[in-house]
Amino acid sequence: MAAAAAPPRPRVMVLPFPAQGHVMPLMELSRRLADHGFEVDFVNTEYNQARVLAALEAGGETGAAVHAGIHLVSLPDGMGADCYRTDVVKLGQSLPAAMLGRLEELIRARDTRWVVADVSMSWVLDLVATVGVRVALFLTYSAAVFALRESGNVRRNERIQLSPKMPAIAAAELPWISVGKSPEARRAVMQSVSKNTPYTLADTIVCNTFQEIESEALALLPKEPLAIGPLVASKSTSAGHFWPQDLTSLSWLDAQAPSSVVYVAFGSFTVFDAPRLQELADGVVLTGRPFLWVIRPNFANGGIDEGWLDEFRCRIGGKGLVVGWAPQQRVLSHPSVACFVSHCGWNSTMEGVHHGVPFLCWPYFADQFLNQSYICDTWGTGLRICADEQGIVTKEEIRDKVARLLGDEGIKARSLSLKSRACASIADGGPSHQDLLEFVNLLREQ
Repeated sequence: MAAAAAPPRPRVMVLPFPAQGHVMPLMELSRRLADHGFEVDFVNTEYNQARVLAALEAGGETGAAVHAGIHLVSLPDGMGADCYRTDVVKLGQSLPAAMLGRLEELIRARDTRWVVADVSMSWVLDLVATVGVRVALFLTYSAAVFALRESGNVRRNERIQLSPKMPAIAAAELPWISVGKSPEARRAVMQSVSKNTPYTLADTIVCNTFQEIESEALALLPKEPLAIGPLVASKSTSAGHFWPQDLTSLSWLDAQAPSSVVYVAFGSFTVFDAPRLQELADGVVLTGRPFLWVIRPNFANGGIDEGWLDEFRCRIGGKGLVVGWAPQQRVLSHPSVACFVSHCGWNSTMEGVHHGVPFLCWPYFADQFLNQSYICDTWGTGLRICADEQGIVTKEEIRDKVARLLGDEGIKARSLSLKSRACASIADGGPSHQDLLEFVNLLREQ
């Protein structure tokens, strides 16, 4: 008698907002789901899919390097070929019209029962009524940001703190205030925030955080959430990166003394003008420490001048290393790394916490100011970088803050303590691991 065929693996669609810091944690979640027996349709925009595949090819890999069980799918983003996709407001506005109908077709064609959607793509909740799909919303930022968004209007000069264990933030630094650079963009963001999104249509809210650090914020969410973080890669992978990772950074780190290297990386959206770029370059040199600095091709207004970069590399010799993109988790876990000069995106924040690295905080926009408040005021694991009267962070400020940070034994101790609690949370039996298993079981309810 022939053996019965194995039942088909349950299918899940994963939909990130098309930005690097959103794609990476959802790709890691997809790997976890695939390991638990799911087939995952991971939906990129066509623009980002091309970048991911090009980065794999540049690193000597192919699409086959994507984790088994994960299928890369791409859809148009509604932007023209010459559009500037770092304008997150314009990009966000174009996505629903470009993607919603095609997502509906894809869900029907593949008989998909669940969509795990970035909360920044919450318009996908429209599909609950049209195709009967179930939706799990995934927070790519802190639970505190979501709680603030739901807290209502605030006064212009107010300082907001929703509970004693949550960070305080000035009204001017609320995440939705600093996203739009033009009055029109700011109005569009405010309209989006004030829109009464029907989050109750989601079956659950999943958060890249852990109870130890955000219990009070998690309690304020509109649904009882599942906190499964820090959601960091269990092993090295290139799938999901928009730029090829420069692995020479790892061998260079191997040659440095323990706890000596200043790691400088500002994520995928931060852009510096020429004066700020030069001050940063002079500042990392002034620290007198070895440094690893990630300079994306689009890190400066108008792009990075290759002549300037070549001259800087000649100037520093072997004292520092500049790369276009780094394997950040492997860098942060390296014993040579002493601190992390960061824009404080939530993904980078969770990675730094997981590896016990002190922060020098230099936020750029959106939720990064709130994350800075968590790091500096609530957890005590970092220091703020401060600009002068002209809004410039000077080379002397960089030098002095690095020295102060690395001389503070209390910050080091608190960083290692937070690392221990983060690791305990995701270990077998820990609260984040238990919430992940609960999420897996929920998704099996097809």
